[in-house]
Amino acid sequence: MILHCVFLRLKSALPLAEKHSIFEALSALQTVIPGIVSIKFGPNVSPEGLSGGFQDGFAVTFETADARDAYLIHPDHKAVGERIVAACDGGLAGLLVFDLEV
Repeated sequence: MILHCVFLRLKSALPLAEKHSIFEALSALQTVIPGIVSIKFGPNVSPEGLSGGFQDGFAVTFETADARDAYLIHPDHKAVGERIVAACDGGLAGLLVFDLEV
């Protein structure tokens, strides 16, 4: 399995309703794209103070690397991805992607 972790530095002016809408659209991908085991999202709750400004994030668990790769090019993922990038402070500089084999 692949754990696809995405950490976000969202714009401070982003309305809470838009943030929820983005995460709902992301969560809905599980019903559209095969091979997604789970999608979890939320704020950083670490007490360590080492977030580097990445205060929100999500993790998508995929059955296989091939399922992850299909997700990456899926048009519905691309649409949600564009919304995420637009909501991040500095665009792409406001997100960090890290995949793990689990």
